Amino acid sequence: MGRIVVTEFISIDGVIEDPGGSEGFKHGGWSMETSSGEEGMVFKFEEAKNSAALLLGKVTYEEFAQAWPPQKHEFADLLNTMPKYVVSTTLRNPQWNNTPVLAGDAPTEVARLRQAVDGDIVHGSATLVQTLIEHDLVDELRLIVSPVVLGAGKRLFVNTSDKKTLRLAEARAVGDGVTILIFQNR
Repeated sequence: MGRIVVTEFISIDGVIEDPGGSEGFKHGGWSMETSSGEEGMVFKFEEAKNSAALLLGKVTYEEFAQAWPPQKHEFADLLNTMPKYVVSTTLRNPQWNNTPVLAGDAPTEVARLRQAVDGDIVHGSATLVQTLIEHDLVDELRLIVSPVVLGAGKRLFVNTSDKKTLRLAEARAVGDGVTILIFQNR
């Protein structure tokens, strides 16, 4: 059985919108303004290396499918070759290799995927993450917290129907003040 592992770049005030700067958000690229250093890069590389698959929503899939295939380095090679499952009711013919589409009810499809895949299924799409959290499908939550308050933007934690209790498994500072927090579902 697989584990659903959510990994998000997040500001101190909970914003996850456009951390890389490709979406046109007025503060886009905010996560790139503070270095996570060598340790942060190793964390992301090891995360990809130890993942069985990616789980993406359509918007994130489209951004990744444009950005990663032309790149030629070890991290890109990992992403380009691993399975990438996309939860979408509108995506029909994904062009990025090894990309099945999960077109049904998201919680049901992800629960089935979790049973079918052996290993970590890493995910980072905002709307889908909120759905997975709401349906208690997240096994581990990895937050890469940048020391910035953005004041506006799409937030990770909005409108959950009930309390979600997690266990802090790890916390460490890397680079120039970026904090990696790893929480596990109880």
